[in-house]
Amino acid sequence: MSHMEQFQHLKIQLGAIKLATNNFSNKNCIGHGGFGRVYKGEVANSKGETMVAFKRLDRTFGQGDPEFWKEIMMLSFYRHENIVSLLGYCDDYNENILMYEYTSKKSLDCYLGSDVLTWVQCLMISVGAARGLAYLHTPSETQLRILRRDIKSSNILLDHNWNRRSQILASPNLPLQTINSHN
Repeated sequence: MSHMEQFQHLKIQLGAIKLATNNFSNKNCIGHGGFGRVYKGEVANSKGETMVAFKRLDRTFGQGDPEFWKEIMMLSFYRHENIVSLLGYCDDYNENILMYEYTSKKSLDCYLGSDVLTWVQCLMISVGAARGLAYLHTPSETQLRILRRDIKSSNILLDHNWNRRSQILASPNLPLQTINSHN
């Protein structure tokens, strides 16, 4: 089965993304990294409007189709409360865009050294990040073990309730290693 067939249920149209991001307006740009720029935007779903994040591939950073499809494949199979969920993707008109849960508080590195977070909140964020990593590092019968080697505060995202969500494949060089669960 091809990538397109296997993940067709996650596909979203480029027009819907452009509408949600106001045609990739700088006002909606919330960050950038080795994959490209990240935009926020509202999309309609069965519960109404939902804020999401769109990661738009910029090939000048050395990423391409293999990394795009690897992220879709990995995030489609790994679901955990402490890992950012992939909600959809777009591969229309030579664009490669990933749609994720939106984490309104940005990343943990924005708060280190400040008095915004209490000691208890820092502890809970650390425990949540550890649970997400334990999930990735402990394979099930249908999953491979993922060793996340680029663990840093900028890869620990925080939602509106300060719940932590780790990014699996968020780094520019995809520091990812999979190991067969039978080893």
